[in-house]
Amino acid sequence: MESAEDLEAWASGLDGLFGLVAGRFFRAEPRRRARAYVRGLLAPLAGKNGWTLAEVAGDATPDGMQRLLNAATWDADGVRDDVRDYVVEHLGEPGGVLIVDETGFLKKGTKSAGVQRQYSGTAGRIENCQLGVFLAYATGKGRTLIDRELYLPKSWTSDRERCRSAAVGDEVEFATKTELAKQMLGRALDAGVPASFVTADEAYGQDYKFRSWCEQRRIGYVVAVPRSQTIPLSIDGNLAQMAGSRRADDLVAGAPEQAWKRGSAGPGVKGERFYDWAVASLFPPENAPAGWGRWLLVRRQILDPDQLQAGVEPELAYYLCAGPPGTTDEDLIRVAGTRWAIEECFQTAKNEVGLDQYQVRRYDAWYRHITLALLAHAYLSVTAAIAPKDLAAASSRSPSPRSDVSWHL
Repeated sequence: MESAEDLEAWASGLDGLFGLVAGRFFRAEPRRRARAYVRGLLAPLAGKNGWTLAEVAGDATPDGMQRLLNAATWDADGVRDDVRDYVVEHLGEPGGVLIVDETGFLKKGTKSAGVQRQYSGTAGRIENCQLGVFLAYATGKGRTLIDRELYLPKSWTSDRERCRSAAVGDEVEFATKTELAKQMLGRALDAGVPASFVTADEAYGQDYKFRSWCEQRRIGYVVAVPRSQTIPLSIDGNLAQMAGSRRADDLVAGAPEQAWKRGSAGPGVKGERFYDWAVASLFPPENAPAGWGRWLLVRRQILDPDQLQAGVEPELAYYLCAGPPGTTDEDLIRVAGTRWAIEECFQTAKNEVGLDQYQVRRYDAWYRHITLALLAHAYLSVTAAIAPKDLAAASSRSPSPRSDVSWHL
């Protein structure tokens, strides 16, 4: 049970955090309303919508909360930047990892900005939904969401009247999810977020332009790719010459058994997540600084004796990687294992701070709710990372091997 001292520190810490963003609200009323909104998001409520948040704030109707999201004057992007700086101050480490992924928000009707029938990885099927692309930051101290963008399909951006009805400005043009990811990563890197690698799933990893962008920005990456991914090769390990390309699964079929080594992808709910891993050196990235390397990382499922006896084939996952001199196999494995952290962030943000429980249709209102939910989630993440007594102070501040690649034996 929490002590009165812990609860006081929690409340004081939240006040300190909100003091950091107070300047983004240009009048006292929306500033007080936003503080009440965030406290409601952090409250143990069964549902977190305009009515329940208003009740926690002592309001008779949800009008004030709706006005905060739809009409009040305040700088949501500025709050986003303050949240990012707060996270870096308390969770930042030089070896941090930036993680890109998307999540779906199931919706009814056709008027909510960006909604249409589209595939949602959250639901695992095509649903009527909005899709948000998010950026998370993970270090040994903790992990949390630090940026967000709403994906607008072409069915929206090609219909400007429909956009205007949902408060989507005429300047907002179609952008792929990968382009939205690069916008968020660019903001983080420009702001000096201490990170050495980016990781993402296949939707982003198989995009050559995304990987090339990371190389140009001098940020390492460990990104998932499909088994059919084309892998550029060197001649007999000579990195000065190219020798065409091969599919990732075909290349891995030639890895010697001694190339596989067991390692943990990091702790999970049931303890360390062990797999067998293999790493192969590839032709260096074209757009990165001199001395950078590129690798193919492969993760292989560990089968139990019964599965082996039954002839079950282990599942394989493939990653294209690039990084600066001194990057080790262990670095690549660590980053690959970090990608799950954004899934944990989505789960806790939806369950604990109502990330997906909004009732808005406007484009700007979506960003406002999501930004305040990010603020609440960041506060929970920092709270978990530091002792309660320090909270108030902290908030104020197979076949035979081939010679196409060199496997790391």
